[in-house]
Order: sequence, then structure tokens, then C-alpha cells
Amino acid sequence: MDMGHAAVPPETAGVISAIVLAAGTSTRFGATKQLLELNGKPLVQHVVDTAVVAGVDEVVVVLGYDADAVRAALVVPPIGRVVGNPRYEEGQSTSIEAGLAACDPESEGAVVLMADQPGVAPEHLAELIERFSEERRPITRLRYRDGPGPALLAQEIWSEILRAHRRRRRAGADRGPTRAGPRGPRGRRRSPRR
Repeated sequence: MDMGHAAVPPETAGVISAIVLAAGTSTRFGATKQLLELNGKPLVQHVVDTAVVAGVDEVVVVLGYDADAVRAALVVPPIGRVVGNPRYEEGQSTSIEAGLAACDPESEGAVVLMADQPGVAPEHLAELIERFSEERRPITRLRYRDGPGPALLAQEIWSEILRAHRRRRRAGADRGPTRAGPRGPRGRRRSPRR
């Protein structure tokens, strides 16, 4: 997705950050999904490890809901750090804001990863980083057969993203992905009346 911006001039990629969003409440799941174990490790650890193996220069893990338990279960790599998002209940965009704010000032781009989606392979992330380095687009995104994958956001658009997220929050629209149909109690979709 280009968003109408011209590509950044080609050059060698500098610092590439990974932001792991691990602040969600998992309300529909009924438990802290980031802590669900897969092959002996919590989901969040799989995602952090994938980012490291893919070759990012830093990993920023954003915590919110159940932060102490998630932090206790997480082995933070030498290139990683954990930041808190006290506004996590306001929506995912607040975690993106916290992650972008915590990135190295020299970062040229940040891959946004979901802590509860361990299926992204390190080689796919490495390909995403390589494509970003070659094309220098504002947003470089992986695409899978069944839908979109992680996006790498060029540093040049971070302030634009943050402004857009703040506008959405002020308008009360930061409720996650938009789906057709009105929502009933507890965010569940209601069937349209016929």
C-alpha cells in the first residue's frame, strides 16, 4: 500500500526496529492470549524470537494488560526492551504509538508484529526488510494467500501515522478492525434486521 507517497530514495537500510504489540486484553479469548504456550514457549516469545532471527536491529515489546505476567514469561533478547502502554484500553493504536516512541532515533523503519500471531516465519520478515531496503516505500507489507501480513513502516511516515491515530481516538473510532454490521453488548456483532 503506497498511501500516495513517493518512494524514499534508495540507500542501504540502517536500523530496522520490530514492534511487538503485546498489550491487548484478549477479551474474546478469555485469557491472556500472548501467554498461550505453543511448543513450550508463550506466543509472544515466538514472535520476539522470529524478529531476532529475521535480523532486525532492535525489538520493542509493548505491554499493557497483564503486563507483569507477560514480562515474567518473556526472555528479552540483548537487542530488545520492554515498554509499557498505560493507555492500552484505548485501543491498539496507543500501543503502536508507544512502540514508535520507544524505537531507536536512528531507526529507518519499524515492522509491526502481533504478539499472538506466531505464524510469521523469520525468512518472510527478512524478505520484508530486504524489500524495504530495495524499494524504500513508506509502507512495505507482506501479503499471504489468506490476507495481509506484517507491515514495515518507514520512519518518514511515523508522525503522520501518530497524527491519524490521535484523530481517530478523538473521534472515538479506535475500536480495532472495522467489520460490517452494528455491535451489541461486549462488542459482538449483531445480525442485521431483515
